[in-house]
Amino acid sequence: MSKAKAGELTALQAALAAEHAAVYGYGVVGGRIREGRRGEARGAYDAHRARRDLLVREVLDLGGEPVPAEAGYALPFAVPDSSAAARLAAEVEDRVAGVYSDLVRASTGPRRRTAAEALREAAVRAVRWRGESVAFPGLAERAATGSASATPTA
Repeated sequence: MSKAKAGELTALQAALAAEHAAVYGYGVVGGRIREGRRGEARGAYDAHRARRDLLVREVLDLGGEPVPAEAGYALPFAVPDSSAAARLAAEVEDRVAGVYSDLVRASTGPRRRTAAEALREAAVRAVRWRGESVAFPGLAERAATGSASATPTA
């Protein structure tokens, strides 16, 4: 496997791991979010499941063994209510956008286009959950340094 393909596979695996975590995160969000936003949470959950399934196929196509989902994931903060659930959803989307940014850099052609679409979708969902935008979504090193929401932790 060429160095470029190996880098692309590594970025695909990272995106897959992020999608596994996003699916888990939206399970938590769905259990805590207020009634009026449940449809939005369900739509995001379904979108992340579909992206996860696509990434599994792409990893296999490159000859890799897809990274499995963890049994559980540590949440970045407690999620006792709907407000915290919305913050978690925005955080999940920020993290997903970050890994898709890496995949955009590592890939070419149709895979790069798909990664850019996923980055855009995650950024738009983050804005909807947060109620405000972040400069350079997915690129923590270019985001405003004073904003906690702009600098997600891994």
